[in-house]
Amino acid sequence: MQAPSVGGVMLPRGNGETIRLSRGASLTDFAEKINANPASLVAVMMNLGEMVTATQSVSDETLQLLAGEMNYTVQIVSPEEEDRELLESFDIEFGEDEGDEEDLVVRPPVVTVMGHVDHGKTRLLDAIRKTNVIAGEAGGITQHIGAYQVATEVNDEERKITFIDTPGHEAFTAMRARGAKSTDIAILVVAANDGVMPQTVEALNHAKAADVPIVVAVNKIDVEGADPTKVRGQLTEYGLVAEEYGGDTMFVDISAKQGLHIDSLLEAVVLTADASLDLRANPAQDAQGISIESRLDRGRGAVATVLVQRGTLRVGDTMVVGDAYGRVRAMLDDNGNNVAEAGPSTPVQVLGLTNVPGAGDNFLVVDEDRTARQIAEKRAARERNAAFAKRTRRVSLEDLDKVLKAGEVQQLNLIIKGDASGSVEALESSLLQLDVGEEVDIRVLHRGVGAVTESDIDLAMGSDAIVIGFNVRAAGRAAQMAEREGVDVRYYSVIYQAIEEIEAALKGMLKPEYEEVELGTAEIREVFKSSKLGNIAGVLIRSGEVKRNTKARLIRDGKVVAENLNIEGLRRFKDDVTEIREGYEGGINLGNFNDIKVDDVIATYEMREKPRA
Repeated sequence: MQAPSVGGVMLPRGNGETIRLSRGASLTDFAEKINANPASLVAVMMNLGEMVTATQSVSDETLQLLAGEMNYTVQIVSPEEEDRELLESFDIEFGEDEGDEEDLVVRPPVVTVMGHVDHGKTRLLDAIRKTNVIAGEAGGITQHIGAYQVATEVNDEERKITFIDTPGHEAFTAMRARGAKSTDIAILVVAANDGVMPQTVEALNHAKAADVPIVVAVNKIDVEGADPTKVRGQLTEYGLVAEEYGGDTMFVDISAKQGLHIDSLLEAVVLTADASLDLRANPAQDAQGISIESRLDRGRGAVATVLVQRGTLRVGDTMVVGDAYGRVRAMLDDNGNNVAEAGPSTPVQVLGLTNVPGAGDNFLVVDEDRTARQIAEKRAARERNAAFAKRTRRVSLEDLDKVLKAGEVQQLNLIIKGDASGSVEALESSLLQLDVGEEVDIRVLHRGVGAVTESDIDLAMGSDAIVIGFNVRAAGRAAQMAEREGVDVRYYSVIYQAIEEIEAALKGMLKPEYEEVELGTAEIREVFKSSKLGNIAGVLIRSGEVKRNTKARLIRDGKVVAENLNIEGLRRFKDDVTEIREGYEGGINLGNFNDIKVDDVIATYEMREKPRA
């Protein structure tokens, strides 16, 4: 029924019905659901103190505010639900094995190596793969997700295991969480000399949230101070009880550096998989899986590392990965060799995509290029709307005037380019979490994978942005263009350094804070009258020192009687001086202020800039 609402605007009133809307929906989308005029919703929002256009992507809070005013309930559809509904509209089921029981075959377990930074995760993978990953990582920190497959022998039978390496730095929490979600088993690496650390607990929580079995690798048993028993005791507090203590978690003492007991660890992984999990998939269906990492290669274009979870991926298949799509031109295994097909639990690098997908995006093979393009375009539009809604600053009518005042809110604009999508996302997330107060705002205008290009410099010129290159450099004429136009391009290879420097820049944009510092006090012993200068105070400096051209206040009987005075003249005997120290006498002229009496106290001070924490 029609009923007058806020401000007399006529619009439908609900009876508590639930309206489902996607992230970043507009007032027009809402109006269509309740059969209302979008203009009337704009008017209602204005009456509620917010200015929103009909087609603008708005935040979840704005939609819920409006819905509550009209007696509706808004349910924001999660990204996973959105994607499932999108695929269902194309008659595609994601995440389900097709066929009957007899079509399923055993697949290798997918293992994520997790744990605290510096506890030896990469060196463990190093030992397993007999290669050197650490040497290529800046600062010794793994900053990409990699996927590798190894073979081991258990009970005289060759068994394959797929490893996903997740970065250890705290900024990569989102990537680590995705690593856990695409995983069958987690290896928790704990250094025997350090024990359980904050990121150990965080990694443990990710694994528990993903509901995956955990095998604990107690590393560095060969170093001084190593105490594997202590590690077992500490992890008992977090619900991981070793088998030797009557629990069901396998603990293996290893030394990744010396290569000790690596085979025992691999055997523990296989035995845990056999005991706890039913790892089977249908290799005959169209391939589905997850994007582990992606980057832009100068010679080969977009290169995505994908993990096939079910089905078989073949060269020539049409696939869609997040908002990227294309025909598989070539596939490479983790050693860089060309392969024609990849079955369940196999990681491969795929060439042939239109653009670089995000880390954690799901992929699927479809029959037609047209279908792949439509799915990718709809996913891209959906993500764009969600990003617009998140980025939009809500401005109420009351504080509009304040926001429009020049200099009220300083804004640092950034353009982030990196060598891999996961790194770019992690860096953006860390920078947006920097908190230096309400006066300064940080805004990421653009982020992408690949070298810094001329179009990035163009965008930076138009918006006074700083360009951040993470493990990438400026390509072609972009470097000369940046230098010519005065665009600040910063290059980093370690995430800590980028975060610290941007935080310092943000603090530099803040208006300086000043604090009052007392310099000295002078007691008036006599008042001299001058026809030229007015009253002059004959004083004794009681504390500190009194300087010419500093601020002063006059105190009489303990009360301040005059503020913001200036020490305009300062004399000792017949000489003009710049300062008089404690214990000395002199004369002070306070300019036009003449209301001074014997026993008054002149307190001098200056305002000094206060360093920010």
